[in-house]
Amino acid sequence: MQAIQLTAPSIDSLNICELPCPQPNFGEVVIRQHAVSLNYLDLALATGKFGAIAQPLIPGADSAGEIVELGAGVSSWQIGDRVVPGMMYNWHAGALRSEHHHALRGVTANGGLAEYAVVPAESLVRVPDFLSWQQAATLPTAATTAWNAIVRAKIRPGSTVLLLGTGGVSLFALQYAKAAGARVIILSSSNEKLARVKALGADEGINYREQPDWDQQVLKLTNNHGADLVLESVGASTFAKSINAAAYNGTIFVIGFIGGEELNVPVLPIMQKMLNIVGNNTGSTSDLRAAVRAIETSEIQPEIDRVFAFADVQGAYRYLQSAGHVGKVVIDLHA
Repeated sequence: MQAIQLTAPSIDSLNICELPCPQPNFGEVVIRQHAVSLNYLDLALATGKFGAIAQPLIPGADSAGEIVELGAGVSSWQIGDRVVPGMMYNWHAGALRSEHHHALRGVTANGGLAEYAVVPAESLVRVPDFLSWQQAATLPTAATTAWNAIVRAKIRPGSTVLLLGTGGVSLFALQYAKAAGARVIILSSSNEKLARVKALGADEGINYREQPDWDQQVLKLTNNHGADLVLESVGASTFAKSINAAAYNGTIFVIGFIGGEELNVPVLPIMQKMLNIVGNNTGSTSDLRAAVRAIETSEIQPEIDRVFAFADVQGAYRYLQSAGHVGKVVIDLHA
């Protein structure tokens, strides 16, 4: 089979190779993969910012495909079923434990950038019929993360959600929040991007280059109430303003670190506002199933910015690195 292997911490080290087709063990299935969506996790891995990992590795945390072979002991699935595997493939439900964090598709084990993959049957979630392969591939990390943010913050009609950017998680959070009856404020450095997300349902857009004190603008737009959920996708460089923009009893859901990992933030407003600072580590198979069920119920269409061919994987990674996207960047394995 054809696959992409990462042989060194560099985008230039993502290259096509020929490998044997994998065989399933007990409780596993083989899926023929059709599409992969990229996350900043994949980019961090390919640029050496995720720490030391074993190489060579087939990267790609998120993929969608069809089951083509069942291993012994698998009775809950059939050949031909359209599925997505959970990224944390041993975390099926319940609380996160340390052993779950050491079983990651495309990080500690081979991932989606290959024609075929072996995955545990328990890690699979069925894909709604109305989604394309490319749309389905966006679900495991981005949709699950956004769903967990909405759930943890108890977003409901009348809530306000603040999104720091226009990437895949933000766009899923936008659509989930609107389905829940919430108001959505979104930040970007581009007025063109803000126009695009307003067309997708965002209520307010703030250009943080034109309005560097965007936290004050959020308070103004909400009559000093603030945002009930802040999806903190940047990190250290924005965290203090996220605290200021958050409502009393609000939730800051931390999903990114591209703006730095080391925090220097005021503690007093966290205490005074009784804020909930919640870390995120994607989610379990059960969380993914709930996220997909919400997509199916509300007929949410995952937003894809651009699709790349399998032969242009390096181009896809560089495009994600440029931060020019609105929504998800996808690789079609058969294009």
